[in-house]
Amino acid sequence: MERIEVDGEAAQAALVAAAAHRSIQAFEALYRIYHPRLARFLQRLTHRPQLAEELLNDTMLTVWHKARTYNGHSKVSTWIFAIAYRKALKARKRLDDPVGADPDAEETSAAPECELQQLELSARISMAVRTLSAEQRAVIQLNYFHGFDYPEIAAIVDCPLGTVKTRMFHARRKLERLLAGEREYLR
Repeated sequence: MERIEVDGEAAQAALVAAAAHRSIQAFEALYRIYHPRLARFLQRLTHRPQLAEELLNDTMLTVWHKARTYNGHSKVSTWIFAIAYRKALKARKRLDDPVGADPDAEETSAAPECELQQLELSARISMAVRTLSAEQRAVIQLNYFHGFDYPEIAAIVDCPLGTVKTRMFHARRKLERLLAGEREYLR
């Protein structure tokens, strides 16, 4: 079996092109590249590990079936994350998923004081992020956790750049209000 290089945007675009011609090796390489990032993104968007894994697999199946439609006008990552984002929104609508408690949150045991404070802060930030709308949460996730810039986010969520900036502004404002007492820990 031949080894396929996967570093860089051009290499990833070549993998998509090869997948369009039904190269299983190319598709497997894409899957290995995107599985961890998509899993984190979808988990944070849905708060349901099983649903996130199902959406990840649906996303990659769509990549396999639609690889011929990739036109290179955006990064491969932008194209794939856009597919994942749309699938997550459809799933949330289908489930009529309210923003609320994380069903998979785990209780933490006693730990050293500093570690406990970090865990508590992390939990408060997580809860604050969950109060954002799905659209606001997506721009926060894509920017802070996945490193996409605003134009890439606009392409992923299929909206104007100004809308992305507005969503980010309102998300940050809401998080700032919710986490006002946490400023000393966030610095």
